[in-house]
Amino acid sequence: MAEQITVVVVDDEQLVRIGLTTILDAQADLVVAGTAADGEAAIDVCTQLKPDVLLLDIRMPRRDGLWALTELGRRGLVGPGKTRVLMLTTFDLDEYVDEALAAGAAGFLLKSSSYEELTAAVRAAALGHSALSPVVTRRIIEGHLAARHRPDNGELARLAGLTARERLVLRLVGDGLSNAEIAERLVVSLHTVKTHVSRMLAKTGCQSRAQAAVLARNTLS
Repeated sequence: MAEQITVVVVDDEQLVRIGLTTILDAQADLVVAGTAADGEAAIDVCTQLKPDVLLLDIRMPRRDGLWALTELGRRGLVGPGKTRVLMLTTFDLDEYVDEALAAGAAGFLLKSSSYEELTAAVRAAALGHSALSPVVTRRIIEGHLAARHRPDNGELARLAGLTARERLVLRLVGDGLSNAEIAERLVVSLHTVKTHVSRMLAKTGCQSRAQAAVLARNTLS
């Protein structure tokens, strides 16, 4: 049996936590290792369990999901090879989406998503290379980036070390393409694309594909 993907579910509504846990635990390759009802509890659970994926509600009383994401990032617990964070939201366009992307969120899920979208997004986030594949994530990100500002010097400087191919890969990530779609577009192997994406993330300082998509939309559109 393949190694299971561990998940922590954080939401202030008990029924949501139970529902998500039931769906995820029904999958052979997914297991809910813990749950929490607010941002502060999320920090404790994630510090202890270090899950592969954290499903984190944005809007919660006391400490919300954005605070928890920022704090986890400050502690070095979020990013490639660490916990990948999927933000849960009730709304197609949440005002905190841009801040969450900047803080290292790997993607977003509407609470109304189907169980297929939920499980696919969790698996994608755990793999790290296709967190933008869920349609809902792409829609939310594109909606929030429609009116982004002109790139500043700091953003442009993050592109300076990229090769022409890595810059192209960054552009395609910004368009929402998965690794498989990029490989088909560039007529190269999936392994080659993964290498390009990994190097591009490292050189630009992006902790996730979602962050890279924001950078691409700000600088390459």
